[in-house]
Amino acid sequence: MSQYFPTPAYPDSMPVDIFFVFAEEKPAGKHGFMKPDGDCFRFEDGTKARFWGVNFNGGANFPEHDYAEKVARRLAQTGCNIVRFHQLDAEWDTPNIYAYTKGRRVSTTRELDPVSLDRLDYLIHCLKEQGIYVYFDMMTYRKFKSGDGVPFAEELGDSAKPYSIFDRKLIALQKEFADQIWNHVNPYTGLAYKDDPVFAMTEITNECDLFSSYKVYRRKRVEYYERELRELLRDWLAEKGKTFDWENGELYPEEEDPMLLEFKTDVTRAYYKEMYDHLRSIGVKIPITGTNWYHSHNANTPAERDMDFMDSHSYYYSWTWGETEKFVESRPINGARENILEWPASQNVNGMPYFMSEWDMPWPNPFRAEGPIYYAAVAALQDWTGAAIHTYAYGTRLDRYTLLGKEVSSSTIGGVPYREGIFSVWNDPAKFGLFYHCALIVRRSDVTPAVKKIGVRPTDLRTIRRQAWTDGLEIHNMKAVLPWTDTSDCDEVIDDTDPIPREDPDLLLSDNGQLWRILSKKIAGIDTPRTKAVYGKLTAGRVQYAEAVREARGGLRVEGKTDFGVIIVSSLTDEPTETSPNLLLSTIGRAHNKNSVFDGDKMLSYGEPPIESEVIRARVSLRTERTDLKIWGVNSEGFYVGQIPAEFKDGWMTFTLGETMPANYYLIQAE
Repeated sequence: MSQYFPTPAYPDSMPVDIFFVFAEEKPAGKHGFMKPDGDCFRFEDGTKARFWGVNFNGGANFPEHDYAEKVARRLAQTGCNIVRFHQLDAEWDTPNIYAYTKGRRVSTTRELDPVSLDRLDYLIHCLKEQGIYVYFDMMTYRKFKSGDGVPFAEELGDSAKPYSIFDRKLIALQKEFADQIWNHVNPYTGLAYKDDPVFAMTEITNECDLFSSYKVYRRKRVEYYERELRELLRDWLAEKGKTFDWENGELYPEEEDPMLLEFKTDVTRAYYKEMYDHLRSIGVKIPITGTNWYHSHNANTPAERDMDFMDSHSYYYSWTWGETEKFVESRPINGARENILEWPASQNVNGMPYFMSEWDMPWPNPFRAEGPIYYAAVAALQDWTGAAIHTYAYGTRLDRYTLLGKEVSSSTIGGVPYREGIFSVWNDPAKFGLFYHCALIVRRSDVTPAVKKIGVRPTDLRTIRRQAWTDGLEIHNMKAVLPWTDTSDCDEVIDDTDPIPREDPDLLLSDNGQLWRILSKKIAGIDTPRTKAVYGKLTAGRVQYAEAVREARGGLRVEGKTDFGVIIVSSLTDEPTETSPNLLLSTIGRAHNKNSVFDGDKMLSYGEPPIESEVIRARVSLRTERTDLKIWGVNSEGFYVGQIPAEFKDGWMTFTLGETMPANYYLIQAE
């Protein structure tokens, strides 16, 4: 029978602090501005950029000053070094960039609220001091108003999607906002946003395109803007010498017409380029991308051709979360034969840096502890610049609601049920609690890039063919290649429909030998000099790296009694785990609110505080040359729970977890 122990979270601190590992990286911006360099980013002094971090949604971007100091410090304690400012313009949030409080009628989005700006400024200052960079969203949920001079503003949805891509008035307002925000001088740093290297990246528009629009925009159209798009099509057809019923033809067919695809690509590329040139003209120096929205297609990739980097989003869930009816599908990553990153990875264009600005495996999936380790490990193997989880929080009153999945008093925000807290990770030990190791995997390159680079040609831009990505993404360095893409540095170029054979169909083993996944056993692992892990179905047998690769050089062996969990150890020095005098061991599996109730996949009750973690029971052996190491459990308040006995024999330290003094964290240190 499973046992659980309390693991509450505190908004001002973490149980363990690993900031000292990255202490030389503050303040953020010390290396100068970031620039693209082939597949990666480098700062002005040549330092390669690596990021692991979070999104701040809506009101979380405008904290009181004392909270800004605390949250910046808490993020730094976990090793996070980037925050994406997301949904600043969402009117359903309080504060937002246009209104610090609710009550006063906001009739225009052409004025920025001075109190909101002050709070944003101070947050940036605090993050910078802690070595944390900023990814800035320029337009996500802006609700244009009649006072903006926008025709039929009341009929437009968030950010006027997709009309904001081509309407001249809407583009002019986007430029105006860019002028306001990037020329704004932060009184706490003394720098205009455009002159501050704490800003790492920016995007022109969030999750907006003309390609997958039939899924979203066919249901609600604004005739004024539809007519404008048709007139653009009329002129484009005349210029190209092509024919189409531009007056009555379906603009958003379920199966994209190749001619319409070309038209939409040209319109979107021109929009990105116009906004890009405007940002450069006002002095914005950082890398710019167009959008991050690739909904089961490759169509937007050619439109991004002139941008500095690629970005996309990845979510692993399939649930129906209504205001009253709440269902979750419980499925582990390691039980999936497909790779969950196929679609977003297909936007990783060779010769361009790649960053994933949103990912998540949301609560209440009981297997979600696999998510952070899997995403970080694959990102590092693919040599991505990094990733940011969606989301840390929607607001700053985190001490008011101390439940998983419940951040606010209502069951919806802006009419959307999942915004009540499903994506909030700040207090989730099964996700944010593993960020220590994720930061080390990505920022310190504990997992190194794959050896072989394979270029993958999309065979149909209207969809994503999965075969090559499914077969190769956990094995080789996979890059999308388009007709204009230089492939001289690729070891091989294949079509996305081509299989990548492997000797054992049941084993995924990276070509650098550092990542493995045994499909039938639903278990995976990491074996690198400074980080080692086993995660998934811990009762899959005597699991060790040697079993996976058939050679006895693995450094972590696990015999699990708990059926699911993550057991991961990282050196907190530059030395490998075999000689390090300071290691962090984390163990986490299922986590829930006390007395939460589920009927199968239907949630009947959120439960109540405190958050509880399942006790991980396992016999663990860690290869080490030292015999002076002590193991101390650490509780949520950062207190030592007690010492775990260990025996040393033949170069291995062996100990049992879960029989006494359980914890999520164990410091293994030389006395």
